[in-house]
Amino acid sequence: MWDTSKDYRLLVAEKSIDLFVRTVDGKSFKGHWKKRPAIDTAKEISRELQAVAYSYMEPEDLLESPHITTIKEKTEKIEEFLGGADWNKKFLDMATKDEKEKTEESITKVKFFLNTFLGLEKRISLGPINDPIIGIDIVVGEIMSAGKHPQADSLMICNVNLGDRAITVVTNDMEVKENNRVAISMLPPSTFMGISSEGMFLGAGEGILKDVEGELGQMPHGIPLEALNETRNLIESFLKN
Repeated sequence: MWDTSKDYRLLVAEKSIDLFVRTVDGKSFKGHWKKRPAIDTAKEISRELQAVAYSYMEPEDLLESPHITTIKEKTEKIEEFLGGADWNKKFLDMATKDEKEKTEESITKVKFFLNTFLGLEKRISLGPINDPIIGIDIVVGEIMSAGKHPQADSLMICNVNLGDRAITVVTNDMEVKENNRVAISMLPPSTFMGISSEGMFLGAGEGILKDVEGELGQMPHGIPLEALNETRNLIESFLKN
């Protein structure tokens, strides 16, 4: 019997709801959008998750559960309430120069929530895995550009192609460059001196992995086990805080 109450996929998903509600309940986003329906729907998702968490169903049975279907539908509904496919661009366009940094930070938190749930079925399909890293997506990306952080000489800001979208990742590997193929753990976002990072590059030994195999946006192949240790620690920290 699979203990769904301790499934990291469900634990991280539940925690991401808290992050989402706190973020959108603030005053980061301007304009006319359906804030209250978005928050209420997130709370409905939380109730669905609670029902799943104490079901003790095997992962393959979870995939057939109406709760999982409902969760996906409600997640897509929240994106509509935010303003549709380009909701993040709309919020950025309405932000003043002084508001942009805070708005970008809030956008990355909402993206984390949406991506966590939109990728939930795929992670559940991987079966009964009791490891914190299963709580998030780990994907292949290709660096499109890399430049020094304007306020920190020891950090690089990278624009990374995931195939269906691009993300920003901040790294302390100063050797990273365009066309590197990297592995990214899609962790809760962190902000480094005004720049929000939407994930973390995986590395083993000195520097990050720069020649990763696999399709863009999909799970990488042949990642050294030690490259996952920091991701495990950060997920456990996220769940405790």
